[in-house]
Amino acid sequence: MIAAIKPAGTNTRGLLAYLYGRGTHDEHFDPHIVAAFAMLGLPDPGRDENATLTELGRYLDEPVSLRNSEFGKPVTDHVWHCPVRAAPEDRYLSDTEWGEIAQRIVQAAGIAPPGDDLACRWIAVRHADDHIHILATTVREDGRRPQLHDSGLRVGDACREIEKDYGLRRLKKGDRTGARRPTQAEMHKAERLGWEQPSPEWLQDRIRAAVPHATNAEEFIAYLEASGVEVQVRRGPSGDLLGYAAGRPGDVNEAGEQICHPGSKISPDLSLPKIRARLESSRPEEHPTARRNHPSTPWHQAADALDTLHTGLADDTHAQAHISALGELLEATAQKAPADLRTELQAAAKAFARAQRSQIRAEDRAAHAFRSAARDIVHTATGPDGSALAAVVGALVWAAIVARRWHEAKNHAHQADAAHQAVQHLQTAADRALAPTLAELTARSPREEARRVLASDVRAAVPDHAERILADPAWSALVTVLADAEARGHQPHQLLQEAAAQRELTTARQPARVLITRIQHTGRNPAPNRRAEAARLQSTMAGSIPTQRRGNGQPATTASTPAEQQRRQRR
Repeated sequence: MIAAIKPAGTNTRGLLAYLYGRGTHDEHFDPHIVAAFAMLGLPDPGRDENATLTELGRYLDEPVSLRNSEFGKPVTDHVWHCPVRAAPEDRYLSDTEWGEIAQRIVQAAGIAPPGDDLACRWIAVRHADDHIHILATTVREDGRRPQLHDSGLRVGDACREIEKDYGLRRLKKGDRTGARRPTQAEMHKAERLGWEQPSPEWLQDRIRAAVPHATNAEEFIAYLEASGVEVQVRRGPSGDLLGYAAGRPGDVNEAGEQICHPGSKISPDLSLPKIRARLESSRPEEHPTARRNHPSTPWHQAADALDTLHTGLADDTHAQAHISALGELLEATAQKAPADLRTELQAAAKAFARAQRSQIRAEDRAAHAFRSAARDIVHTATGPDGSALAAVVGALVWAAIVARRWHEAKNHAHQADAAHQAVQHLQTAADRALAPTLAELTARSPREEARRVLASDVRAAVPDHAERILADPAWSALVTVLADAEARGHQPHQLLQEAAAQRELTTARQPARVLITRIQHTGRNPAPNRRAEAARLQSTMAGSIPTQRRGNGQPATTASTPAEQQRRQRR
């Protein structure tokens, strides 16, 4: 059940005309009052042919008129309007039930606290099966104004209780970090002008798309203007940027003036101070990753950055920063991905936007690696090769799963749900990104003898998941990846262990596919010459560490896996 409190109005009679009218598309039928502050003697134009809207409006406005006659400054923002709508799948609610629900809503809002005989006047009008409209005039009988601060939160909590008590669809509790929903007027305007999205949604998508392209607030404003967004800026006497508002070209008011929305009104995390904090955060020390010093593309750097996500979740402020920056990296990936993946990645980025923000303050400096990778990607002139793209998208799947679990642990219901939606889109994109690589790898899978040896590596390295991996349709392709890595000097057993440690396999739909993208990324470079490295260490550290020997006086050797023993036997 959704109760959407509207901005304060000024015209009681005008709102009544809408509630008792036919609606914009003749959708209103049988309008009538189902509950009110006092039903006895209340004129109801829907049930009494002699009652008029003007009479009802004057009746509701009496405390307002009395106050205005006694005080010099008149009250004008006195019309409180709250539609309350059931979910499409909910059962039919009777007039009596809707009346009870309305009573609970006005009590929670502070319009009519329980047992208060001097509360505001209000009515609940029903003109459709699935919703009611509550109208109140916000001057009490004693002339005081009601305390409506945070009424939206209280009404939302009341709706969650109503859903439970009446057996209705249970919605998630809000936390005031969601983006503003488009108004009915904005939705009707978009429909009238042939726009696929109302202006606030259109602007939110373009503002989020601009963030990875900028390194400071001025660049951010310049990119917005270059991308076709109408921007109004507010500057201080020194010329410093203090704020901005964004508008959609062609979205004008009745006077033909451009309509612009402040960034904070479009979404809580799109205010200038919050964007500036993300863009201009200082560069912290990055987490080291295994092969960071090897030359790599921005796509490989992005995969490296995603590998560090789990290390940034121990502290809540760092976790929030990483999840916020993850959305920017996802947006950057969607912008530069091949056309056949772009739709799913854009849908994932749009869904994940809700998961980027919570009530927890973010320590933005902690997520510099993510934002640096996002900027490198959007500024690269060339797209990724197949294996690099598959590695990044696969890493994004796991990162979104990690984000969802963190939100679930913090009871962030809306954010966890948004991350789950993003995971579904990302998994589709990951399957599509990996398909050409799988076909190529499967076509040149090694001979059966090599497959048996590598199967032994799998059983030794990841025994708990070995049978699922060997039964995965992508096993033949994984064999090729392991053989290729071994040819570059890597140990398959070690690569498998590293990949399994980076991404747990219990929840993986296809564990062999997960291992393919991880091993292709971490094993893409030739392994270092271990003998040369050992000789160098021996020459620089001679005498500092005694050589460990076995009981028979021979130098100790590392244990061998069954697969390594088979390899020595073949040699």
